[in-house]
Amino acid sequence: MTALHALTAGELLAGYRAGRFSPLEVAQAVVAQVERWEPHIHATWGFDAQAVLAQARDSVARWQRGEAAGALDGVPVTLKENIATRGVPVPLGSAATELVPATEDAPPAARLREAGAVLLAKTTMPDFGMLSSGLSSFHALSRNPWALDKGPGGSSAGAAAAAAAGYGPLHLGTDIGGSIRLPAGWCGVVGFKPSGGRVPIKPPYLGRVAGPITRTVADAALLMATLSRPDWRDATSLPPQQIDWQAIEADPAAVVRGLKIGLLMDPGWGLPLDAEVAAAVRAAARRFEAAGSVVEAMPAFTTREMADGIDLFWRVRSWLDISALPPERRAKVLPFIRDWAAAGETCTAAQLFHGYSQFAALRDAAVAACQPFDFVISPVAPVSAFPAEWASPTNDPQRAMEHIAFTLPCNMSEQPAISVPCGHTEGGLPIGLQVIGRRHDDLGVLRLARAWEQLRPPLRPWPTPP
Repeated sequence: MTALHALTAGELLAGYRAGRFSPLEVAQAVVAQVERWEPHIHATWGFDAQAVLAQARDSVARWQRGEAAGALDGVPVTLKENIATRGVPVPLGSAATELVPATEDAPPAARLREAGAVLLAKTTMPDFGMLSSGLSSFHALSRNPWALDKGPGGSSAGAAAAAAAGYGPLHLGTDIGGSIRLPAGWCGVVGFKPSGGRVPIKPPYLGRVAGPITRTVADAALLMATLSRPDWRDATSLPPQQIDWQAIEADPAAVVRGLKIGLLMDPGWGLPLDAEVAAAVRAAARRFEAAGSVVEAMPAFTTREMADGIDLFWRVRSWLDISALPPERRAKVLPFIRDWAAAGETCTAAQLFHGYSQFAALRDAAVAACQPFDFVISPVAPVSAFPAEWASPTNDPQRAMEHIAFTLPCNMSEQPAISVPCGHTEGGLPIGLQVIGRRHDDLGVLRLARAWEQLRPPLRPWPTPP
């Protein structure tokens, strides 16, 4: 039998219903797995084993009464630490943040609590979520379970590392330029960025979404059924919609046959595409073709102007936030972030306006480029996992965004996109395949990703603690 900590959320719920094991037994197994791995990967913050076991005992009592609280009663879940839970501070990955307890649950946390999930821990992130790494001035350095000298990516760093290490089945991240999909790809797990507004979030921000990080597409879909429930506090959220999130299981050949799929291998800017990553994605395209899809090469549709304009706007925003801090707190911000944001100090109003206009330019370009296709596939990142101590694949604050060219467009266009494993490098590092759908076709993306899980060659076994 698969170890309890490694069972999917669907398997856990079926086991609870059948009485084969209890939420307490599962919580004990997950706590033990966290304690085995955590000294090596530092994926969590605020982990309290006794609080976890207390939640699990409450879940046991509900199941014994036949009164399960909701769709996830007793299932362990982690939350990225920028998703507020009442009574717990929100450090935002930075030692510069004042640790003031949150007064309420953010919408995703509220939905999980209502559903009876066991809130295992918060997971780590870099300063203000502005790095694709686990480097933080507040948290211990997070590492990749597949190779401890490599980072998990970010900014949902701890969430992806926790999923790969088997800290239970469900993990929640956020994504504003690739922060779910990038670490998912580098950690060999599934990371789903829903359509903009599909999951209510607080505070909302242009391009920002919350979404699942899991080991399977089915678990991502299961988590979406809870996360997508409405919350009035997010004025940017989509109207409530009845979606059968479990309708992803089908004959993969029937799902794939007849689709017109775009293959994006050149985003138009950014780091060169690594040969092993390119080979894995092209192999995936051939499997889709063999299953009956029509795959066509897709020309680049983003530009250096778009990338640099958005980068400058983010630098200005971060510079304003950092410069507003008292000097003693400002000095605690990660130096890489301070160096990156420094360009915001000399930005003119005209430059700032032009930078902001590039959000819309990229949105329109992405929607137009994807329109001829049912779906688009691409690499998640141009390179595999990089040294854990680096802030980004370039480790250069002046070239901090060079690795997000494949992921950024979907945040601006609000299209759903998922990272799903498609292989490993010769050295054993995971490679992620990105599947992009048309705006609001979240279910279609999940269905195609599930079909890919069935079409792909077998993956390597999950990593084990040293």
